[in-house]
Amino acid sequence: MLFVADSAKVKVSELMKEENLSEDYFVRVSVTSGGCSGLSYSMDFDNESQENDQVFEDNGVKVVTDLKSFLYLCNTTLEFSGGLNGKGFYFNNPNAARTCGCGESFAV
Repeated sequence: MLFVADSAKVKVSELMKEENLSEDYFVRVSVTSGGCSGLSYSMDFDNESQENDQVFEDNGVKVVTDLKSFLYLCNTTLEFSGGLNGKGFYFNNPNAARTCGCGESFAV
């Protein structure tokens, strides 16, 4: 399961309205090689499902990931932090053994 915190739900909703995206769109999350710790998160809006997509809905937000990425993202929560010291969107990933200082990459 992938989870969506209330803070992320609000921001996703705002961004979808700003970009005039229909309800057909969802949040696509993936993990790619790279970054200071070896693996990086990627997140975008999408409206096309792929063959091995894993589909989750939490807190009213549909989140989709490919099967390979899901192995790294299982039980991860998408969060959002705003304000002067805010990081924007970030992932609270219990599978990460370590993360880099910027919070955009991790290792398992």
